[in-house]
Amino acid sequence: MTAIARYVGVSIDCDDPAALADFYRHMLDLEVSYTTDDFVFLGEMGPNGIGFVRVANYVPPTWPNPDVPKQAHMEFGVDDLDAGEEALLKLGATKPDEQPQPDRWRVLLDPAGHPFCISNAGA
Repeated sequence: MTAIARYVGVSIDCDDPAALADFYRHMLDLEVSYTTDDFVFLGEMGPNGIGFVRVANYVPPTWPNPDVPKQAHMEFGVDDLDAGEEALLKLGATKPDEQPQPDRWRVLLDPAGHPFCISNAGA
């Protein structure tokens, strides 16, 4: 089968692209490769890149409360769950009370409220 398209990255909605990009820049050690007032892209275009786009009237997800559901979430690998969690909390992430399997993965929220998970997968 021949691909119709190729994956070039994901963009995350937010109210402050520069601030959210800075959180992920430190988390992933990626450099800003493109920026405007309303959009910031980190890394190279492709599976390892990530974009942040300003959305008017942005409302963050309220996970696990379904009032404003998450639309997607990202998975990140860390060498040590506790150390990774601690570093990300210092960087500005928050930890919701709901933790489905904290011995296998941790759910955290980025500064704009998007849930993401860390695990030892890929470590």
